[in-house]
Amino acid sequence: MKFVTFDTGTGAPRSGWLREGCIVDMHEVSDGQLPSELLELVRRHEDYLEEAGRIDRCLGSNAETMLAHKGVYPASAVALLAPLPKPPSLRDFYAFEAHVIGARRRRGLDIIPEWYQFPVFYFSNHQAIVGPDALIRRPSATSALDYELEVACVIGKEGRDINAEEADSYIFGYCIMNDWSARDIQREEVKVGLGPAKGKDFATSLGPCLITKDELERYRVGARHDLAMTARVNGAELSRGNMRDLHYTFGDMIARASADATLYPGDIIGSGTVGTGCLLELGPEVHRWLEPGDIVELEVTGLGLLRNTIG
Repeated sequence: MKFVTFDTGTGAPRSGWLREGCIVDMHEVSDGQLPSELLELVRRHEDYLEEAGRIDRCLGSNAETMLAHKGVYPASAVALLAPLPKPPSLRDFYAFEAHVIGARRRRGLDIIPEWYQFPVFYFSNHQAIVGPDALIRRPSATSALDYELEVACVIGKEGRDINAEEADSYIFGYCIMNDWSARDIQREEVKVGLGPAKGKDFATSLGPCLITKDELERYRVGARHDLAMTARVNGAELSRGNMRDLHYTFGDMIARASADATLYPGDIIGSGTVGTGCLLELGPEVHRWLEPGDIVELEVTGLGLLRNTIG
C-alpha cells in the first residue's frame, strides 16, 4: 500500500493511503478503527494492516466507486505532506561507493580504507522534515545549496542488535529522501571532525508516499532492489543511478544502527546519496548551486516523484 499524510485545507494533517488517484482518510473511512496518524499505524502495523487492506478492497476497483464512500478524496483536492512529519529519529548513511569516490575526488581525496570496514551514518534533524511541493528555504548563510538523491527505509518494529540477514523483517516500507545540504557551511564544519551539523540541519524532504515493502518485491535482486533513481533541476536530468548499486544493503545499515542501540517504529534510515546524485559530485561544469525559484524533482521506480521548490 501507498500510505500518505495529507491536508484537506483545514490545517489539520490526516493520514491514509493513495490508490487510483484517490486519497483515503483511514481514520474516517474506518469509523475510527484505524488511527488518524500514520506513525501510530506503523507502530501497530501488525494489528492494523489487515484491516486497512480489507477496507481498501471494499472501496472498489476504480476512482468512481471509491469516491462514493465517505472519507475518500480526489488526490487533486488535497496537499500531500511528508508521510512521517515527526519521525522519532533520522539516521543517514553513506552507502553508495560511487558517490563516495566521486565526491571525494572533487576535493582531491581518495576513498579511505575505513569506509569498507563498516557502514557509517550521522544523525540529522528529525524535526525539520518537509514533504512534497514544500518550499525549501535556502539558509541565509549559504551560497552553495545542494540536493541529494536518496532512498529511505522506515523501521516497523522495535529491535536491538539486529542481524543483517533478519533486518528485512524490521522494515515497514520505503520512500524517497532528499538530504538538502549547504555545502559551504558543511565544508567548514567537517574540518572540526564532528559531523555536518548546520550544513544539514535545516531540511530533509521525504515522500511522496510511504510504500510498504511488499510493493517493491517485484524489483528485488537478492538483498537489493533494481530501482532507477533520477534527479532533475528545472526539468533537466542531472543525476541517474540505481538502488541495486548500494555497497551496503539496508540490512547492513540496520545491523550497524542497532548495534548496542534500540531502533523504534518510525525511525528513518537513509541510504546516502546515489552515484552522481548531487551537485557536489557533478561539479559546476554540469550545474551551478541551487538558487531561489529552482524546481528539484527526485524520481525513483516504484516510489514516485518528490518535488520541491527552492525559496
